[in-house]
Amino acid sequence: MLASSFLTPAQIVAELDKYIIGQHEAKRHVAIALRNRWRRLHAPAEMQKEIVPNNILMIGATGVGKTEIARRLAILADAPFVKVEASKFTEVGYVGRDVESMVRDLAEQAVSRLRQRRQEEVKAQAAQAVEDIILDALIPPIKAPAGVSSSSLGFGSPEGNSAEAMPSSDQELNERTRERFRQKIRDGELEDRRIEINISQGNPSVGIMGAPGMMDEATMSGLQDMLGSMLPKKSRKRKVSVAEARKLLLEEEAAKLIDMDEIKEEAIRQAENSGIIFIDEIDKVATSGSGKSSGPDVSRQGVQRDLLPIVEGSAVNTKYGIVNTDHILFIAAGAFHVSKPSDLIPELQGRFPIRVELQSLTKDDFYRILKDPKNALTKQYQALLATEDVALTFEDEALLKLADIAAEVNSEVENIGARRLHTVMSRLLNELLFDVPDQLPAGTALAITPQLVEERLRGMVKNRDMSQYIL
Repeated sequence: MLASSFLTPAQIVAELDKYIIGQHEAKRHVAIALRNRWRRLHAPAEMQKEIVPNNILMIGATGVGKTEIARRLAILADAPFVKVEASKFTEVGYVGRDVESMVRDLAEQAVSRLRQRRQEEVKAQAAQAVEDIILDALIPPIKAPAGVSSSSLGFGSPEGNSAEAMPSSDQELNERTRERFRQKIRDGELEDRRIEINISQGNPSVGIMGAPGMMDEATMSGLQDMLGSMLPKKSRKRKVSVAEARKLLLEEEAAKLIDMDEIKEEAIRQAENSGIIFIDEIDKVATSGSGKSSGPDVSRQGVQRDLLPIVEGSAVNTKYGIVNTDHILFIAAGAFHVSKPSDLIPELQGRFPIRVELQSLTKDDFYRILKDPKNALTKQYQALLATEDVALTFEDEALLKLADIAAEVNSEVENIGARRLHTVMSRLLNELLFDVPDQLPAGTALAITPQLVEERLRGMVKNRDMSQYIL
């Protein structure tokens, strides 16, 4: 793989800029971290084991782009990616999810995406197999009698294959009929014809009785899969249309053409070397203040202690095999309103050496968020109304006023960052969205003006009782 085929840090930042406004410092750090993954894989073999990723801790209020940066980064890297919330985990021994489940989720995601790609690669071959199954259901083949060759039945000679020649046997007539029907299937003439096919039901689900805590999640899942595979697979007959049969059989036939063992090995390799785990709300497991901890703080410290070996590098048992976490990139994020990063246990702090503070969004940022990104809210609403043949446009002054109101509401009530724009846009456009297409038929052109924004939204700022407008 050439360096030119992988994005440079500047190119990564440029790609992130298409979807995320501002936060240049955070983008630079994640771009360097992503490029370092490529650099490590192309370093000398003896050094690859020694180079560990610089995990990143992003600090910033809600709605400033922490999750979006990590999500877009995984798309750019084309890497296995999972997002977890630290507040969902509990210390081993408590009821709840254990921290190792995030690695199991990553392995599951890696296997799933690789399986999907392999199935796409064999799609043409699987489609041919499906066509044969549908044809067999429509016109079952007739086998030639023992000792009779195809040439003796007229096959292989020009006369035997010509349309004018009469078939010399039932088998030849059957073959010709099948070929005609095969062409009809390819031309889509038989999509509504109903046929009877066998559908595999997969491995039956096996329940395992036992006291909670006797075995971990991976062992339980592996045991269930093993027992399920030992039981005979069941199939049942269904009467469906040709179009439905094609959908039902395609995935089944594609699965037969791929090597799951090879996929599992490759997926684990990808998870170990390119996997990204985004741990959100890590501030929720930080213990505020010093001194003796009790109540929930005990479990929070326990989660941090359980998290430490995963981030440091350990072997986690998954249903697909053992995953080593030494080279997985961990990106943690939290608002840290109540607690501080220094409230995390020192060992865990040391495992997130890169700290980035994301800036709160200003009125100018809101204006750019509404206008510039590829997935801007304004563009989303325009796409929605375009399906009804209604043209929606936003005047520049209207966008400035929307940004001004969003910033004002954030400063007066609760700062929820860019998510406030969803509230503001919904309040502005809900009435119009309700009126399409009954009151506003196809072909209507709608322009959002500063006067309309003022009329619909000024009450949000003037009214001090904001409870009905807060997410």
